[in-house]
Amino acid sequence: MHFLHLLGTTIYFAVLIGLSCYGLHRYLMIYLYYKHRKQKLLPVGHFDSLPRLTVQLPLYNEMYVAERLLDSIAALDYPKDKLEIQVLDDSTDETTKIVVGKVAELRRRGFNVQCVHRTNRQGYKAGALENGLKTATGEFIAIFDADFVPQPDLIQKTIHYFTDPTIGMLQTRWGHINEQFSLLTRVQSIFLDAHFLIEQTARSRSGRFFNFNGTAGIWRRSCIATSGGWQHDTLAEDLDLSYRAQIKGWKFLFLPDIVTPSELPVEMNAFKAQQHRWAKGSAQAMKKMLPQLWRADLPLKLKFEGTVHLTSNLGHLMLFTMCLVFRSTAYAGTHEASGGNELTKIFLVDIPLFLAASVSITAFYFCPQIALYEKWGKRILYMPLMMAVGIGLCVNNARAVLEAIFNHKSEFVRTPKAGVQQSSDSWQGIKYRSFRGLVPYLEIAFGFYYSWFLYDVMDRGQWITAVFITLFQVGFFYVGLMSLMQTSTRLVRREPPPLASASA
Repeated sequence: MHFLHLLGTTIYFAVLIGLSCYGLHRYLMIYLYYKHRKQKLLPVGHFDSLPRLTVQLPLYNEMYVAERLLDSIAALDYPKDKLEIQVLDDSTDETTKIVVGKVAELRRRGFNVQCVHRTNRQGYKAGALENGLKTATGEFIAIFDADFVPQPDLIQKTIHYFTDPTIGMLQTRWGHINEQFSLLTRVQSIFLDAHFLIEQTARSRSGRFFNFNGTAGIWRRSCIATSGGWQHDTLAEDLDLSYRAQIKGWKFLFLPDIVTPSELPVEMNAFKAQQHRWAKGSAQAMKKMLPQLWRADLPLKLKFEGTVHLTSNLGHLMLFTMCLVFRSTAYAGTHEASGGNELTKIFLVDIPLFLAASVSITAFYFCPQIALYEKWGKRILYMPLMMAVGIGLCVNNARAVLEAIFNHKSEFVRTPKAGVQQSSDSWQGIKYRSFRGLVPYLEIAFGFYYSWFLYDVMDRGQWITAVFITLFQVGFFYVGLMSLMQTSTRLVRREPPPLASASA
């Protein structure tokens, strides 16, 4: 037992050092954000004649949001004779009929729009984008996923930045049209706000590498071509191409003040499927791009930042490992090795955990709430739940990272969209469902384990430790039980728009 305790403590502190490194990096991101946040980014010029633009809309079974997406693209303030719309439809359900009807309507209204339908999903989203480029005529390529609703002035606000010939890609910040829908969507908005406002702004304005987020951005077509095109050997085709392009010398630009609204997943299993794909794809890109990054003739700061960025999802694996060995350290101060001194445990366990896992995370997610929202005080009340959900997701995301490390192949699982915006909208009867598997049962098992653990430390009077254990307990129960309950509940949801309205 003494050996197992020593082994667990050793693993715990090794993991804690790793998480602390990522915690310090969060502080660096916050510093760089505040250093550059007032920097004004203006186009170096304006196009005398607007360039030809192709808008690519990759779809796969999006019957609830396809028409909304096409309506928003048709509303873009851009000359029709310079605008080409490609609907890259790989759907196998009613989505194709809805798209065909809407495309016919837009053609009657004078739009140059094509539906490129594939009978297979070879290469998934990357394959669809690459296939669309074969017939695309635009010098610039704007990409929007099905759950996005770009504002009419988006292109006019962004296209002139490409008068700088070195810029290969421009990314806008994601907004959230349904963040008030539920606790889950509020938590997701906090996660995404930190990534976009802090990370993307800090990396972009400090000259470090950052990535296209798969949608709500515009590419220079020649940048895609000279960087090797869309490749589908990872589930993160956006991250992969971003690094290949920047290693080639192309500059990327992030515009935090230009927001493209999107729909957040309203179901826990859909959210977990999205997180699994992002974590696995990023880990695959890590394996693929790290050697290329370090072989490239680049400044050390770019290689360092790129390494931290590409390996960041290893944090999920570290957090999961901490969940397994945390109990062996919780009683460190009561063991003979520490002389039974509670202060020893506080300084060796509680304070390092607090500084590494709580302060940096709290600051990282707290800062964008202050910067973006006037009523930020109400939003930060959700941060304890946000932290708990992050812990609860570690089983799902650690599994994704392990699958990438051991080359387990899986398909590109798109995030189901329900087309809901307000809490009064019903979604439980939607056709699209994410597979829940056995992971929720393991999450609930962890919830019971940490419930027993919580009772034990409270009985010992270890109240500081109890605070952290409560986050673990709530996180695992919330993620696991929501996964099961939302799958089981089946309510009536409105049907998708009829074809008559699509072609009216």
